[in-house]
Amino acid sequence: MDSYDLDVVVTRGSAVESYHRVHAAVVGAGDTLLGAAGDPQMMTFWRSCAKPFQIMPLLESGGFDAYGWGEEELALACASHGGEPEHVAIVEAMLATLGLEEGDLACGPQDPLSPRGSKIARESGIRIKRTHNNCSGKHTAMLALADRRRAPIKGYERIDHPVQKAMLNQVALWADVRPTSIEVAVDGCGAAVFGLPLDRMARAYARLGCAARRGEEVAVRVVNAMIGNPFLVGGTDRFDSVLIEETEGRVLSKVGAEGVHSAVILDAAIGVTVKVEDGNPRAQYPALVRLLQNLDALPDTLPPRLAEIMRRPVRNSRGDVVGETAPRIDAAERSVTQIELAAI
Repeated sequence: MDSYDLDVVVTRGSAVESYHRVHAAVVGAGDTLLGAAGDPQMMTFWRSCAKPFQIMPLLESGGFDAYGWGEEELALACASHGGEPEHVAIVEAMLATLGLEEGDLACGPQDPLSPRGSKIARESGIRIKRTHNNCSGKHTAMLALADRRRAPIKGYERIDHPVQKAMLNQVALWADVRPTSIEVAVDGCGAAVFGLPLDRMARAYARLGCAARRGEEVAVRVVNAMIGNPFLVGGTDRFDSVLIEETEGRVLSKVGAEGVHSAVILDAAIGVTVKVEDGNPRAQYPALVRLLQNLDALPDTLPPRLAEIMRRPVRNSRGDVVGETAPRIDAAERSVTQIELAAI
């Protein structure tokens, strides 16, 4: 295993003004820990990064097929979407299929995360609804799973509900941990959230890549839905959408709140998870991009959209560039070389 330092610094002029320490785990096929920054066994909550696994019990139950849902609905169920009209329309159609309505969602109303979605909502004067919540696709899928299992709809988000227990067991399966070892709390959207070590999060994403390469149906459907519908996974200029598009589906990533982010390099089945120690989201995107560069999953010369994310200018109130936010990684040795990637 290779160890290296990864952090994100904010400069003003030539001086460092702020510093964000980043912990990371890189796991390959065979559950091998290939690289780490900081503490790869740091326990934290997986937040929305767990969504591709949380959706699997519904897939396994045949629910998507029974409701006539396809890749778009599956992508949105895995998404932290931007609350743009296209996202909201799909969620509302899914609810209609179930014979349910917005009020049945346990997530609260949320301003759209996407600037485009926010602008459209503001200019149209529409009421911000629960369907605008970035987790509304996941919550609709949870309602569907309750319906499939003939479990109560009311309270589906509670930790002791059969829906949440099914998702806990699924996360434990992919992360290769005992369900009882997972810290369970309440997420920002009101549903259960799962706490486990970073290396287990990365292991789950590596296993997702391996399962998709082997042609396992559930994994293939999740991966294909997400890489085939990047806009639905995030939205206009949202990081996960940009990364999927710019890598032409080679890298699939999933954002989580409080500075946690997971990804899989699909052709190498390498899972990656980063956690910004102080939880600041401005650091997680540049940190993940730099780490993916270090793993040769991204080129040294980045496409413009990713280059802007990795080194973001700091501007003053007049729009002048006065500094930047950028990652630093110990470059003494590459954590995983191209030769090692090819051999995995």
